Amino acid sequence: MTKEKPPADTAAVVAGPSPAAADNDAALTPAERAILANDERGLEEALGSMSPFEVKNLLVKLAREGDEGTTRTLLNAGRGNPNWINTLPREGFFLLGQFAMEEAKRTSSLAAFDLAGMPAQEGCAERFLAFLAAHPGDKAAAFLRRCHDYLVDAGLPADDFVHEWTSGISGDLYPYPDRILPYTQEIVNRYLTKAVGDGQAPAAPYDLFATEGGTAAMCYLFYCLKCNYLVNPGDRIALMTPIFTPYLNIPELNDYDLDVTYIQASTTGGDGLHTWQYPDSELDKLRDPSIKLLCLVNPSNPPSVAMDDASRAKLIDIVRHDNPNLIIISDDVYGTFVPHYRSLLVDLPYNTACVYSFSKYFGATGWRLAVIATAQQNVFDDRIAALPAHKKQALAARYACLTDAIEKVKFTDRMVADSRLVALNGTAGLGTPQQVMMALFSLYDLLDTENTYRAKMQELVQSRLALLWKNLGWTLEPDPLRAGYYSVIDLGLWATRLYGADFFAWLKARYNSLDIVVRLARDTGVVLMDGHGFDAPDWSVRVSLANLDTADYAVIGQRIAAMLAEYADAWKAETEAARA
Repeated sequence: MTKEKPPADTAAVVAGPSPAAADNDAALTPAERAILANDERGLEEALGSMSPFEVKNLLVKLAREGDEGTTRTLLNAGRGNPNWINTLPREGFFLLGQFAMEEAKRTSSLAAFDLAGMPAQEGCAERFLAFLAAHPGDKAAAFLRRCHDYLVDAGLPADDFVHEWTSGISGDLYPYPDRILPYTQEIVNRYLTKAVGDGQAPAAPYDLFATEGGTAAMCYLFYCLKCNYLVNPGDRIALMTPIFTPYLNIPELNDYDLDVTYIQASTTGGDGLHTWQYPDSELDKLRDPSIKLLCLVNPSNPPSVAMDDASRAKLIDIVRHDNPNLIIISDDVYGTFVPHYRSLLVDLPYNTACVYSFSKYFGATGWRLAVIATAQQNVFDDRIAALPAHKKQALAARYACLTDAIEKVKFTDRMVADSRLVALNGTAGLGTPQQVMMALFSLYDLLDTENTYRAKMQELVQSRLALLWKNLGWTLEPDPLRAGYYSVIDLGLWATRLYGADFFAWLKARYNSLDIVVRLARDTGVVLMDGHGFDAPDWSVRVSLANLDTADYAVIGQRIAAMLAEYADAWKAETEAARA
């Protein structure tokens, strides 16, 4: 991979795979074959064609091999899975499950065969309160009672929502409506207003589609846009970069074959560090009405910075005056890590589909919980209504098994059908136990009127971020727009700042940008992701601040700094030798 031997006394960048792997060459990846053959050029080419997530998996293997025979601990800061879980809603979920089983057995019971009926609705709220009262001092019971009282105070019928919970947590019925359960929709709408709307409720509740995590939401959105002729092969779309890698990859698939314009967050501050905002010259690209779709992650991934007010105002003005039919997909999963975060769904509701996942904030990646939110009046439905007659006829044929009046079916409901290839629409929808968990997570945050949990989550990632950069040798200035869930370290900028432009020119001439992440994994046990795969600067790495203990980030900062120092020592030695 390197163009010459690593600096100082460091061993080769990579070592070969295990003998067992070598005996089964057909099962090896191109990267593993390159490692086995000590083919540095081949490894460089193999890694360069892989996604950052696949590169990360290989780096984990290298780090584990390097750890053998040492007391070193693998520090995998390459993935965004948080190392926390939000406990009380889960405890409430499991207690609610006990009540649901009592309700099922109350309907009918063949205990010898472990059979029961379906939970009944009539009078279930009264029985629920009695059940909770029988658990005095139980924090989960008190939480469920507060959830009940909150919803009753909001005017919701208690028997109805309690039965949605008991039936839902039992998983005794297909999801109905298949898009999202009625009271889950009510609860999550309220949560979204607080979580990504900065408290500003929409004129009418959002239409929600509950999905199996944010990744499923992305798949359903792109697929339904294609199926309904809202994006077609060759159409122009825009991506606000750096961005989560799948948004870069999906448009290039032969399923879509889209023409991508990149809107780059390229601003820097007075200290020379990236501020990750969008210059006017970049946003102005969106004035072109031939750009049909805009995708962004806000706060961004990997820079983890929310769009500032100036960029937001500029974007709003462009959409309203120059590109009013622009479709926007705003992925807002990290919004809760920024104080007073405000999604584009609030300011451009007509144009925006918001993807929100519960996975990061509540430590719930394994639950696969997300929603797609759209305004009731939206560009999706209006653009479908404006399609030419032959495309409307094709859509009528596509969705014929659903209805003979497809023109009345909303885009959101078409997504549900398309998520199951239309023919399986009758069994579509997120599992009902998952929807109950989603409702309880939402209620937990709604009941936290002092925002103590949110403040703790924000403080947790920010403390890790500060520790990382302190041990790199720099104190970050506060930025209220910085979520801090990830951090991008521009090693080119950092190398220049520490050792000068001549050093970085030397480094680029002799090494590939992936060398550092490979060496960090192999030689120090630190796994980071290459920033280039996110359309971040070539010589950059992404550090997840979510998935390791706080003290580990000091170690990561120290090891990155030490590795740069090793390269600098080699440069100095070579420079001095050349002068001699």
